[in-house]
Amino acid sequence: MDFGLVLQTDPPAAQVISLMKRAERNGFRYGWTFDSAVLWQEPFVIYSQILANTRRLTVGPMVTNPGTRTWEVTASTFATLNDMYGNRTVCGIGRGDSAMRVAGRKPNTLARLGEAIGVIRDLAEGREADVDGQALRLPWVKDGKLPVWMAAYGPKALALAGEKADGFILQLADPFLTEWMVKAVRQAAQDAGRDPDALTICVAAPAYVTVDDSPQALAHAREQCRWFGGMVGNHVADLVSRYGEHSGLVPEALTAYIKQRQGYDYSHHGRTGNPDTAFVPDEIVDRFCLLGPVEAHIEKLRALRELGVDQFAVYAMHDAREAVIDTYGEKIVPALR
Repeated sequence: MDFGLVLQTDPPAAQVISLMKRAERNGFRYGWTFDSAVLWQEPFVIYSQILANTRRLTVGPMVTNPGTRTWEVTASTFATLNDMYGNRTVCGIGRGDSAMRVAGRKPNTLARLGEAIGVIRDLAEGREADVDGQALRLPWVKDGKLPVWMAAYGPKALALAGEKADGFILQLADPFLTEWMVKAVRQAAQDAGRDPDALTICVAAPAYVTVDDSPQALAHAREQCRWFGGMVGNHVADLVSRYGEHSGLVPEALTAYIKQRQGYDYSHHGRTGNPDTAFVPDEIVDRFCLLGPVEAHIEKLRALRELGVDQFAVYAMHDAREAVIDTYGEKIVPALR
């Protein structure tokens, strides 16, 4: 199992770069960031410095979208980084939640997302692609390689990931839901005539390591990570509005907890202490995240690995970022690799 670190690109950028260097020293192989131009600093500028200051780390957005940049610009940016640093990028992509909504736009349609996945990959790898009716190619790309991994929750999005993407990003660490969604993605890949085992499966969630499993320690860990249930709930609310609460198309284990959700303020997106997450119960925090002593993390990660998860990406938006990175490097990464 590989490990990744997920950060927001809050200033100063030097701190983001420092944490990514720390992650690489601790055996992490991927460095991810949020991508929302209004809320945080531009990640692709920072990727250049992360790549320059690391040797093996692969970097990319979790996740970008087809709407905030034109596709040829996105592809050219990845291809430039790859040319400079040796094909060490990955394109995580989705419909666009915060990046689009904060700018007053709706998230992209799945049809447009599916088209963008192929176009961005083709252009970044030096092939010709059709962009809004215009045949384009980046003539300077040589031996470029860009895997495109898609984030998804709902049935149509899971099917698209299996049909089009090189990898699947699931932003929660609940084994039951992971099994359900991984099966859906791989079945869609098989139905499309693709090798389902060739897709990379990445689970991303907050991880908070405690000294013990005392009520006090776990309560603090939950409060540091409760924001994640709110962020996931924002996506789940979209699924409920689209498919209905009891449609059978989305597991109730995913949708039931958002009944008390009142709204969402993106100014607190992905941050500890988010006031819009009071509706998130402890049970959801425990299911969606990795909390507790080292042994609890190893046990859950082994269960996820058995379900076919290839990478666990640690969301580190809490008060123990350095400690979690170091503990993972010392005790957890070696146990899973």
